[in-house]
Amino acid sequence: MRPSLARPTITRRRLLAASAAAAAGVAVSAPAARAGAAPTTIRLPDGFRPEGIAIGPGPYAYFGSLADGAVYRVELATGRGAVLGPAPGAPTVGLTTDRHGRIFASGGPSGQLRVVSAADGTILKTYQAGTPDQSFVNDVVLTPDAAYFTDSFQPRLYALRLGHRGGLPTGFDTVPLSGDWVQAPPGGFSANGITRTPDGSGLLMIDQTLDGGGLVRVDPATGVARRVDLGPARLPNGDGMLLLGRTLYVVQNRQNAIDVFRLDPSARKGSLVKCITDPRFDIPTTVARFRDRLYLPNARFSTEPTPQTPYTAVAVRI
Repeated sequence: MRPSLARPTITRRRLLAASAAAAAGVAVSAPAARAGAAPTTIRLPDGFRPEGIAIGPGPYAYFGSLADGAVYRVELATGRGAVLGPAPGAPTVGLTTDRHGRIFASGGPSGQLRVVSAADGTILKTYQAGTPDQSFVNDVVLTPDAAYFTDSFQPRLYALRLGHRGGLPTGFDTVPLSGDWVQAPPGGFSANGITRTPDGSGLLMIDQTLDGGGLVRVDPATGVARRVDLGPARLPNGDGMLLLGRTLYVVQNRQNAIDVFRLDPSARKGSLVKCITDPRFDIPTTVARFRDRLYLPNARFSTEPTPQTPYTAVAVRI
C-alpha cells in the first residue's frame, strides 16, 4: 500500500525554520498511532545496540546489532521478538530483506558483506569486501539484479550481482565513486544511506562530506555521482533513507529527525516538504515502513553502551 502524502503549502522560509527546529530538538511531531493497534514502542534486548532495520516479507521487522552482529526478529503486531541463530561476532549495520527469505547485511568495520537466513539467522554467504578497520560497510539496497553496499571509509560501492531467481554470486564487484563524490580524510565518514531513484535507473546515496552533507545520484554501472539539488537543505547527519514513490525520507540521526523530500522522477532535484520529530527519538539511524507507519531503531549513540543499556524501536504515522 502506497501512502497518500499531501504536500504542505508552506513557504521555503517556514520549511527552513522547521529544519532548524528539528536540528535543535524542537518537535514537529507526527500524530500518534491509533489506540489499540500494534505497539508504537518496541523493546529490544538490553545491550543490543541496534543500527539497521528491515521489514518484510510480512509483518516482521529485523534489527542488526552493532554489539555482536546478531539479528533480532520482531512480530510487529505484538512487539514480541527473538534473536535469530548464532551471532557472527562482528557488527551488523544496515540490512535489507528479499522475497527469497534472505537478509543482506552490512558488516561495518569487519569489511564484510553477509547474506543471512531470515528464518533462523544462519549465515548463508560471507564476502570479504574491505580490509578490516580500513573499511566500514554501512548500508545496502536491493535492485532487481544486484545488492549494493556503501563503504563509509572508501569512495566505492560493492555490488553482489544476483543470478537466476536471485542466485548468489561467487564474488563481488567494486564500483569506484567519482564525479561529484567527496571523500572524507582517512578515518572520516562519507557514504551512509543508499536507496534507488524513483525511476529505478540510478542509486541515491548520502555523502556526509559533500557541501556539509548532501545527496548524490549515482550511476550503478560507472560509479559517477552527481549532486542532487535540494536547494538550501543540508544533510550533515544524513543516515538511512526510505523511498516511497517520489517521496524520500532521510533520517538525520543526531538531529532526532526525519527530513522528507519530494523528488523529480530522475532524482536530480528535490525540495524539503516537512520534518518529522518525536520525543521518543534517541538518535535513530534508519527507517523502514509497514502499512501506515515508519519504524526507526534508536541507536542511542550519546549513551555509553553496556550490557544493561536498554534499547527501543519506535513507530510514527506516515
